[in-house]
Amino acid sequence: MYGSRLVTAVAAVFAATAMLFGIFGFVYNLGFFLVAALFGAVAYFMWYHASGRFARRLYRGVEDRAAPGGQQGGFGAGPREEWEPPRDEGARQRARTARGQRARAGPQGGARGGNRRRRRATAATQQRGPTAAEAYDTLGLDPSADEDAVKSAYRKKVKQVHPDAADGDEEAFKEVKSAYERLTD
Repeated sequence: MYGSRLVTAVAAVFAATAMLFGIFGFVYNLGFFLVAALFGAVAYFMWYHASGRFARRLYRGVEDRAAPGGQQGGFGAGPREEWEPPRDEGARQRARTARGQRARAGPQGGARGGNRRRRRATAATQQRGPTAAEAYDTLGLDPSADEDAVKSAYRKKVKQVHPDAADGDEEAFKEVKSAYERLTD
């Protein structure tokens, strides 16, 4: 969440509102200063969070307590070998920005629609789950069955193999579900 442009923008709006109420405090009534102080405090804490300083301070405190020679005692005291500090949020933001720029750039050397069709065809060929024939077989149907027959067979089969049923089987339930999804897509 830190590093978010939206949170930074909202913090700027709160800061501008605090300044406006501060001006009202000088011009009209000193009571506006109280409201200005509240808006200013909210703006500061939002900026402090959005800038990442809050997270850095928090993690630095955790690392200091976990470091050898730090505070000892208490529940869970001591360093953690498996703990790793969070990744650099700046790297995550740069990766998001790069993905967005690639998406806006569009396909190289072709119309956008053609690339979209290729992606859709690739996704269809990589689809996981049973084939249509396997799906009909799992539900105990003929390949000529209509959609109502598929729904009816699915409901009947699910009641038999549901994991909460007395003789239910989770794997069989997953197979029935994926068969139904395959036939209703």
